[in-house]
Amino acid sequence: MRGVAELARAAGHRVTGSDQNVGSDERKQLADLGVDVHSGYDAEQFFPEPDCVLVGRTPGRGVPAVEAMLDKGLRYESAAGWFARHALGDQHVIAVAGTHGKTTTASLLAWILDAHGQDPGFLIGGVPVNFGTGARTGAGRCFVIEADEAETAFFDARAQFLHYRPQTLVLTNLEFEHADVYADLDALRQQFHGLVRTVPGAGLLVMNGGDRELASTLGMGCWTRVERFGIRPGNDWLGEFVDGAQRHVSVKAPDGALADTRWTLAGSHNLENVTAAVAAAVHVGVPFDRAVAAVSGFLGVKRRLERTATVGDIAVYDDLAQHPTAIRRTLEGLKRAEPGRRIVAALEPRSATLRLGHHNAALADSLSLAESVYVYAPADVGDGFRGALAPLGARCVLESDYDALVSRMAPALAAGDLVVFMSDGRFGDARQTLTALLRRLKSER
Repeated sequence: MRGVAELARAAGHRVTGSDQNVGSDERKQLADLGVDVHSGYDAEQFFPEPDCVLVGRTPGRGVPAVEAMLDKGLRYESAAGWFARHALGDQHVIAVAGTHGKTTTASLLAWILDAHGQDPGFLIGGVPVNFGTGARTGAGRCFVIEADEAETAFFDARAQFLHYRPQTLVLTNLEFEHADVYADLDALRQQFHGLVRTVPGAGLLVMNGGDRELASTLGMGCWTRVERFGIRPGNDWLGEFVDGAQRHVSVKAPDGALADTRWTLAGSHNLENVTAAVAAAVHVGVPFDRAVAAVSGFLGVKRRLERTATVGDIAVYDDLAQHPTAIRRTLEGLKRAEPGRRIVAALEPRSATLRLGHHNAALADSLSLAESVYVYAPADVGDGFRGALAPLGARCVLESDYDALVSRMAPALAAGDLVVFMSDGRFGDARQTLTALLRRLKSER
């Protein structure tokens, strides 16, 4: 929604908006753009009445603002629908969809196109460090969009990505998510296949060649040329590590051409993201060797294993991981980037799928690389969630209060520790609280 607000403002509209728990950084960024932010979903924000209300996926019936919008007869539409009609225009749309990796892949792709002088527009559900914003109009012919599978709005149950009609589609992977919307993986797969059906025959579908669920989805019917990417032989686009430290990577193109570069990322999952982004960039005219070379200049995405502070020799990271696969990948990437150092993980379960217990069987194993685990566990997560963490034994601490969690973490930390907070929300500002506490303790020594 922040990105849509930015694009609407850039188009010359006066923009206001509302959300719950708006962070100070987000509020300042929007204020700098001239966007007024209203905290909460009360009806007072509609004075004076807006010409149009763009509705995201979160507010639904019963929310005061939604009820007022309907009672007043205000014009409204979904944010995804408005964006598709007003921002995409006649540009070549490159959509990146999948359960994991789409933010990083879309950011990489936008950066590669920009480094080649294509000046792409983009709308990304994160903030690429290279750009300092998750959205821009762009003057080039390409528009890169992170295509989300969540439902569009309370009045439109379709996945958001069905509005975008891409000419180039990247599919990173497919796992069950959004349990509050989709009954099971098959229901989610139907949405993904709906997206596949919108890609023209003259376009390109870049697919993770190692993902069985995506293969099953395309088996339902595909009318577009497919190129597969991955890190194992047999894919059209092959990513490989050149050195044991994994600081040097290479990509092989379908014609056998090979190019290598250094990078600032870590982990096999990010090598897959790089390979996918290169494949999509080549499809829209970036020379292969220049696409790979541009990867070395990519600085990452905020809140994707972002190092936010270093206090003494304790490093503090922020990450959005919520799905067990994403949690495991985050910890693997940290372990690989900082070998020999102790990992302390802090998890706030916020996704509906995690809170409803759909991933309980995989939860403990996904956290197994952390020597200590601190979990915010309010009453509404249920006993099943707590029980799922039991295999971690004494190294797992559960608290229903943010400050209590931080109070137990701080004295247990030691020099050399890597502390990673995982949440797709603010985590009650626990990361900031811990950082301030560590700085105070350091100054008192």
